[in-house]
Amino acid sequence: MPEYEPSAGHGDGPSPPRRRGPLVAVLAIVAVLALGAGAGVLWFRTGGDDAPVMSGSGPDPDVTASVSSAGPATSASPTPSVAAPDSSTNPRFVEVGQCVRNDGPADGKPELLITECGPQTYEVLLRVDGPTTGEEDAAAKCSAVGGYTNWFFFDSDLDTLDFVLCLKQR
Repeated sequence: MPEYEPSAGHGDGPSPPRRRGPLVAVLAIVAVLALGAGAGVLWFRTGGDDAPVMSGSGPDPDVTASVSSAGPATSASPTPSVAAPDSSTNPRFVEVGQCVRNDGPADGKPELLITECGPQTYEVLLRVDGPTTGEEDAAAKCSAVGGYTNWFFFDSDLDTLDFVLCLKQR
């Protein structure tokens, strides 16, 4: 009986190494995208944008630049208030007719929060969504709004998140 011999090339020597380069590249891209998306969500939720600015339109902007330095507002007739949304007090979600208050330090960066309308609050007369270039742009956008006393702008690296609020102190 003849002995069995396997065909040449089958089982002879080591098998060729598997190429994992494309798999590693795809996994690296997925990891970078996942980390970037997570960082973006965290940045968006914590308000990691450039400093928002609030200022008045009067001749002495230092007096009207911060809510805490202003005295109580007087009004001949009360205006109806709009309740703040339950989901957030972030001014990013404020709408015309709602009110905000400044919880920031007197001489520091304003920290607006949506609140019930009342004394020591600011009513939103106009909201302009879209790119803003800063203080001059915010003042220009609010200049045609009758009765506004202050403006606030939010300028971020992502222009679609920018907005200007034209406010009336109550």
